[in-house]
Formats: sequence, C-alpha cells, structure tokens
Amino acid sequence: MADMVVRIMGEGQLRLADSHLGELNKLDDELLSEMQSGDGPGFRATLQALLDKVRELGEPLPDDALEPSDLILPAPDATLDEVRRLLSEDGLIPG
Repeated sequence: MADMVVRIMGEGQLRLADSHLGELNKLDDELLSEMQSGDGPGFRATLQALLDKVRELGEPLPDDALEPSDLILPAPDATLDEVRRLLSEDGLIPG
C-alpha cells in the first residue's frame, strides 16, 4: 500500500495511506459542488471536515521534513476564491 504526503497550507505535512483517498474524495466532491453553487457556509463546513479527516487519518511529518507534497490542501481559513485557484477539474483531490 502506497502513502502520499499531504500539505495543509500554513500547517505542515502529513503522511496518509492511499487507502483513505475514497473517503476524502467524497468530501472533495461535496466541496466542489458547494463551490460551484456558491454555498459559502456549506463550503466552509465541508472544507473543515476535509481538513479534520486528513488530520485524523494522517501522521504528521516532522517540521524539518522536506518531502515533496503529493497533494496541497488550502488553509482552514481559505476563501472560496483562494480554493477555486487551487482546484483542478477533479477538485482538490485527484481521482
């Protein structure tokens, strides 16, 4: 089973097993939908849930670790526009 390194902007990096991608993708799909509809409160709640899930499932890397990030997630206080700039067609999480 492969791992990936996820960076939460402004916080640091976590190592996360690929097996958790399905769970994260569900939240990512919800976030994308809320962004497209302009649902600010829903977007905020889902972004928080996504970041909480990454923190819960991931293992923090030491602050001095310099591993390339496979995935970069916005800071918890990121605005809808800031997150829009980070998005690909697949959302924040590819797949």
